[in-house]
This record gives sequence, structure tokens and C-alpha cells, in this order.
Amino acid sequence: MSVDVRDPSAAPLEPMVNPGRVGGLLDVFRRRYLLKLLVRKELRVRYQGSVIGLAWSYVKPAVRFLMYFYIIGLILGPRSLENRPLHIFSGMIMVAFFTNALSAGTKSVVKNKSLVRKINLPREMFPVASIVVSGYHMVPMYVIMFVGCLLTGWHPDLGALLAGGMAAAIVLAWGLGVALLLSALNVFFRDMQNVIDVVQTVITWTVPMIYPFGIIADRFRETNQLVYELYLSSPLCISVLLNDRAFWLPSVHRPAQASREELPAHLFERGLVMIVLGLVFVWFAQAVFARLEGRFAEKL
Repeated sequence: MSVDVRDPSAAPLEPMVNPGRVGGLLDVFRRRYLLKLLVRKELRVRYQGSVIGLAWSYVKPAVRFLMYFYIIGLILGPRSLENRPLHIFSGMIMVAFFTNALSAGTKSVVKNKSLVRKINLPREMFPVASIVVSGYHMVPMYVIMFVGCLLTGWHPDLGALLAGGMAAAIVLAWGLGVALLLSALNVFFRDMQNVIDVVQTVITWTVPMIYPFGIIADRFRETNQLVYELYLSSPLCISVLLNDRAFWLPSVHRPAQASREELPAHLFERGLVMIVLGLVFVWFAQAVFARLEGRFAEKL
């Protein structure tokens, strides 16, 4: 005969919780010290053995800008756009961040497979760290941009400051969502990195960075509204246009005319929609990541 020895006055037991379970993105930011260590590791590995180290963060965007400006801007493209260097470089900041987030974010979990197998930490920390590193490399590009703005008589207004903040918010939200989603899928389908290489090539030509937006507007705004709206449905396209509004437009002599010709209507409203959709996409990507992460160690 069994005897129940439990104390009836004792509090009920709490449900058992898996000790390996962590709190996703929220837990990443609660463990900021670990995130800081991982970011340091990523930066150290990227520039290991380099003679000039972090100076490459300035050299690479400068060389890329010169290539776009002289080879494509002066030889192939129209020459009538005022302050064309600022127009190209303001868009290049957004494109460079997003393509870096795509590439580094996709590889982030697989690249850290030894940590995934051995250490109990939120796996989202790896794509988040890749986004932080990509953001770190935006800083030198903004420095170069501000120098160019000062040399061309930049006169920012409140709209320019708002546009710059919205542009950064769009690429950060969508970059984080893409990094979360693709880093999880890359564990199961290693072809994802090759797909990303193709996507990066396409991205350069589907945003108004090398060429002005006015070319798209003149060709499709009146004749093919569907193509026009599809072009503007890209979050990266809207972030590039917002960054043009922040840095390029305040540097021209007739900003009202330039705005009508080179920026779409309702730009700020479009930007707000993209920020909201980006946050929804982060939620969706986090849900997919959480569903798949239980099999990461097995697949790696």
C-alpha cells in the first residue's frame, strides 16, 4: 500500500522547464556581454593578418564609390544630375549594409557551429552579431558622406533628419529579419549562400543608386503604373530614396524641383509602411528560427 507523504500545505510545484531553452531575441539583448564578445570576435577574424586593419572600412567604400562614379556615372550614365557623387554614395550606404547583412547573416550560424554544439546561448545571437558588425561598417561610410555633404553646401532640414533615421530603421529591420531567416535555412540548405550571391548582383541594379530615380519615373509612372509600384515595393529601394532625401536633396540648388523629379510621392508614408512591415517580418523570421533551431546541432 502506498502512502502519500506530500505536505498538503505546501505550494503546488511549478511546471518543469527545459534548462536549454532560451528567450530568443529578448534574451540576446539581456546577454549583451556575450553579444559584445561575439562582435569583437567577428571583427578580429575579419581583419586577422591585415596590415591596415579597420582602415579597410574606409578604403573599400571609397574605391567602390569611385568605380561607380567614374566608370558608370561619367561614361555610361547621364551627367546632368546635380551633385551626382552624393546621390550615388547615399544610396551605396544602404545597399552596402543590406548586402553585407545578407552575406554575413546567412553564414552566421554555420560559421559558429562549434559554439552552437557546445554552449547554451540564444542562437539568435549569431545573426544579431552579424547585423551589429554590418552596422559598425556603416560608420566610416557615414563619415565620408558627411565630409562630402559639408563640401557641397549641405543644408539639412527636419525632413532630412527624419528621412535619414527612417532609411536606417528600414534596412536594420529588414536586414535583421533576413539574417534570422536565412541563417536558419542555411543550416539545412547549404545552397543558400550561392542564392545570396545572385541576389546581391540583382540588388545593385534594382534600386536607384547608380542611376537616378527620375529614369524609372519617366519611363513607368504614367505608362505602366504596375511596374512603377512594384519597383517601389522594395524596402531597400525606399530606404535608398529616403537616404537621398536626407543627404543628396539638401545639397542641390533647387530642392523642390529635384524632389518632384527624383523622389516619388508620399515617400515618408511609404517609409513608415516599410518600417512596420519590417518589424512584422522580424517577428515571422524569429518564429521560423525558433522552430528550426532545435535541429541545428544535429544538422551541424
